[in-house]
Amino acid sequence: MRAATGLWHWRHNPLRRTTDLIEAWVALAAAALLFLGVPLVGWAAGAAANGSLQRSVRLQQQDRVPTVARVVRAAGRSSTPERISESAGEQRLRPSVVANWTAPDGSTRTGTVTTTREHSHPGDLFPLWTDRAGRAVSAPMHAETARAHALVAGLTVALLAGLLVESGRRLVVHRLTRRRYARLDRAWAQVGPDWGRTGTGS
Repeated sequence: MRAATGLWHWRHNPLRRTTDLIEAWVALAAAALLFLGVPLVGWAAGAAANGSLQRSVRLQQQDRVPTVARVVRAAGRSSTPERISESAGEQRLRPSVVANWTAPDGSTRTGTVTTTREHSHPGDLFPLWTDRAGRAVSAPMHAETARAHALVAGLTVALLAGLLVESGRRLVVHRLTRRRYARLDRAWAQVGPDWGRTGTGS
C-alpha cells in the first residue's frame, strides 16, 4: 500500500525526479512479488518436494518388509554405533548387536544391526526391516514425515525468495540514491562557487 501511495503521490508532483518514479515502481513490484510471487514459489516447491517424497515413501513401503530379529550377542567394540535421526528430530547412538532374522524368501540371515534398546541380551526379540533380498535396512519413511519435510522445504524456498526480492529492491534503491547524490554533486559544482553572490555587485 505504501508503494502504491508513493507512486500515486509522485505521479504529478512537479518536484518528481525520474529516480523517485523508478524507486516507487520498484517498491510496488517488490510488494507484489512478496505478497503473491513468494507464496506461490514456496507452495510450488513444497508441492514438488511432497510429490517426490511421497513417491519415495510408496517405493520404500513396497520394497521393505517388517520382520523380527533375535539377539545372538552384543557386537564387538570395533563396531561403530550407527547415528540415526529420531522421530523428535534428535540424534542419539544406537547400540549394535549380532542378530538372526528371517528373510522374505524364508532363509535365515545373521548380521550386525542396531536396536532401539540401550541393553540387549541374547534371545531378546526386536523389530527389524529388511529389503526384498533380506538385507537389514532402516524403517520406511512415514507419509506424515514426508509431508513435514516438504513443508519445511516450501517454507525455506519461500524465505529465500523473499530475501532475494528484498535484497534486489535494496540494491536498486542504493544505486538510485548514489545516482541522486552524484547529480547533486554535479549541480553543486556548477552553482556552488556563485552561491550567495547574486545582487552583491561582486
